[in-house]
Amino acid sequence: MPRWYFEDLTPGFVLEADGPTLTQAEIIDFAKKFDPQHFHTDPEAAKDSNFGALCASGWHTASVCMRIICDAYLLDAASLGSPGIDELRWTRPVFVNDTLKLKMTVIEQRPSRSKPEQGSVLSKWELFNQNGEPVMHMTGWGMFKKRGA
Repeated sequence: MPRWYFEDLTPGFVLEADGPTLTQAEIIDFAKKFDPQHFHTDPEAAKDSNFGALCASGWHTASVCMRIICDAYLLDAASLGSPGIDELRWTRPVFVNDTLKLKMTVIEQRPSRSKPEQGSVLSKWELFNQNGEPVMHMTGWGMFKKRGA
């Protein structure tokens, strides 16, 4: 039985969750597979980049965010998927040994007109590093079953 349903995700609802600390090996491994730019794969070359040091791919950061979302509530929710992300911004690089933290805020909630057993929830997800500095934010819609549907 899921813990989180459409009715639980009301505007203003906030959930926070701790995330992982990213290691150099994880950053390089992800980048080699999916975003092999030198500032994500080569610690020495990264020193001469705009970032000044090896940093995680933004796509890695977004993937880690999704994992935190799943662990924090989505795997225990009556989730029906998502039609997509409306906005995604990387605001600060994520460096080796940065520890991430999630803040999810529900912005809007809409019952479905055509499917009364479900509704959509607009959320803003913010990721912060261990210093409380924002590193990423995104907004998007999720679809959730209504309780008892």
